[in-house]
Amino acid sequence: MKRILIDADPGVDDALAILLAMNSPELFVEAITTVSGNIHVDQATENLFRILGLLKMSEYPLLAKGENRPLVLPLLTAAHVHGEDGLGNVSTLYNQDGNPLYPPADADIADLSGAELILEMVDRYADELTLVALGPLTNIALAMRKDPIKMRKLHAIVLMGGVFREYGNVTTTAEFNIYVDPHAAHEVFSSGIPIQVAPLDVTHQVVLTGERLSAETEEQQCLVSSFLRDSTKACMEFYRQHVGFYGLHIHDALPIGMLTHPHFFKSIDAYVQVETEGNLTRGMTIADLRDSRQERTHNASICIEVDADRFLNHFFSRLIPKSKTNTRQ
Repeated sequence: MKRILIDADPGVDDALAILLAMNSPELFVEAITTVSGNIHVDQATENLFRILGLLKMSEYPLLAKGENRPLVLPLLTAAHVHGEDGLGNVSTLYNQDGNPLYPPADADIADLSGAELILEMVDRYADELTLVALGPLTNIALAMRKDPIKMRKLHAIVLMGGVFREYGNVTTTAEFNIYVDPHAAHEVFSSGIPIQVAPLDVTHQVVLTGERLSAETEEQQCLVSSFLRDSTKACMEFYRQHVGFYGLHIHDALPIGMLTHPHFFKSIDAYVQVETEGNLTRGMTIADLRDSRQERTHNASICIEVDADRFLNHFFSRLIPKSKTNTRQ
């Protein structure tokens, strides 16, 4: 079983990734930290509690609220994609008795910053802990600034971010997580810590259509199925208007699959650099992916291909199994 810490900015696809991780017996989620990105960190933290509330667990991971803005630049959010609350506006839904349809988990939050909790967990599980980064890399860069030696005890960082051969989803050259805090991304890729990357090039290969979601959830009465339908509506409508299909890419779920089912994926080693200053290329991730056979310096393993059908089948089998118990092993 792999010990992981998730750093996220929930976020609809973050929610799906967290649910997938919590339902993966190959993983033990030791802690979750939040960061500003898709939504401000205050709302992101509230969203995290709402996501965990779906699981009704007796014991939750350690939780901490992280940074409220990038290292240098003003915060850019994606509420126009994810809904005003970042979760498809599920916070506005109530039962007939007036109680929230998706109540928050009865969990505690640590009296530590996100960066401080990351360092504490790295120290506790030296050379074992994998950090799964699903949002801007602000918390991680700050942890590296505080104690770079301790952070090198991470087993690895697995992150969703960047784009190499495709267009970006914020600008033509940049993916959202890297664009929001390119300075943090530059520091993380320069850290010497082993990094695995799920860029847009591969996350765009997995398409969750509204039709597929309906087929998987319409006969299910569980709270998770209801949440999947409600939380994704705003995203799917955005995709219909701006991307051209009714559905969404479940970007952040892929790093979880890379940890549990690496045989679904193909990756190549490369040297990744991040543009921090360019007026037209802020947040651009640059790497030569043309020939992975050459002997060369590299700082990351970049995922370039996924068996999309197998991954999507796996995703639903974990989130909506025929019978499940939400207990920590």
